[in-house]
Amino acid sequence: MLYLLFEYLHKHYDIPGLRLFQYITFRASISIILSLVITTVYGRRLIDYLHKKQVGEIVRNLGLEGQMQKQGTPTMGGIIILLGILIPTLLFANISNIYVILMIITTVWMGAVGFLDDYIKVFKKNKEGLAGKFKVVGQVGLGLIVGTTMYFHPNIVVRETVQDDVKNTSPAPMVLRQKGETFYYTQDVKSTKTNMPFYKNNEFDYAKVLKFLGGDYQKFAFIIFLLITVFIITAVSNGANITDGIDGLATGTSAVIGITLGILAYVSGNTVMADYLNIMYIPNSAELMIFAGAFVGSCVGFLWYNSYPAQIFMGDTGSLAIGGIIASFALMIRKELLIPILCGVFLVELVSVIMQVSYFKYSKKRFGEGRRIFLMSPLHHHYQKKGYHEAKIVTRFWIIGIMLAIITIVTLKLR
Repeated sequence: MLYLLFEYLHKHYDIPGLRLFQYITFRASISIILSLVITTVYGRRLIDYLHKKQVGEIVRNLGLEGQMQKQGTPTMGGIIILLGILIPTLLFANISNIYVILMIITTVWMGAVGFLDDYIKVFKKNKEGLAGKFKVVGQVGLGLIVGTTMYFHPNIVVRETVQDDVKNTSPAPMVLRQKGETFYYTQDVKSTKTNMPFYKNNEFDYAKVLKFLGGDYQKFAFIIFLLITVFIITAVSNGANITDGIDGLATGTSAVIGITLGILAYVSGNTVMADYLNIMYIPNSAELMIFAGAFVGSCVGFLWYNSYPAQIFMGDTGSLAIGGIIASFALMIRKELLIPILCGVFLVELVSVIMQVSYFKYSKKRFGEGRRIFLMSPLHHHYQKKGYHEAKIVTRFWIIGIMLAIITIVTLKLR
């Protein structure tokens, strides 16, 4: 809102300093600062308020060292993360930008699903919380909103080079551009393409998945795009939720992922950098950097109280929202196929649970008794069972997350 106000003032009045708000890097920087202030300053007040209202974590005894000491620690701290994201975004981002609007919807939507789950656990004294099927309904619902909007909204386009040997059927105007001594035409068009490292021209078209149907298979592209969107949002949201099991693990890992996504959003919205990295240029996507700044600031600020020993837990209010945000963000900048690398920690945690449950059921049916692959799942509990202190586990997972973030950026340059 301040962005639109200052744009109006700059347009009609010659007030010094207002041009700063035209720069994405400046607005992203103050977005980080404000989100840090909100989460650190008001985080303390939230902790005191939750203590007063006796909104504490209900801990099940799983036989882990130091686990029962966390009984009664305030939960639902994800509220302060959501505020740390939404307030700077509403103030400093261009809220008429469709990408920003979608990210705000994602944050509120998944935050509401997580809040409902925490509310049932804490106030209704139901340890199971919101039934799993209703969580999935929320995740699928968000996937449908994001996928449908991305496919049909006229302002969500990518810039493509017009090939001389291909007949132009798009109504979008062609623009003559120059690279070195070479001249070529480009168009901003609707597309189901995404960036995919090690593939031809670093791009993959989802519509080609249906090429075996023959004929005009493009008309079925919406179906495959929607299914992929729903799957990615559901998977990443659950992965983040499962990773949130020990102090600071999900928060710190998410901050690293947020920094990487912010960088990728900036280069995807910059014609020079997108061309250098051989990735798609996505008009207006750089505005997402302000949201990414607020997201990173909120995670880091919350980590002030969530690091070992945690004074507050984010609960599903935070973890489900964080997962949904990361997935939606990656989809909008067409980097969702990098998620297995970038969100490798989430992926391993989620897969460890799937493997453990599946093998337990299989072995019980086959041998008459359930057997386990890990001492306990998710994977971080396996290492706790092996005697590692949770602070050491978290630090090492952070290091792995940083390495994966670097690999993610490097793979974009590989051709």
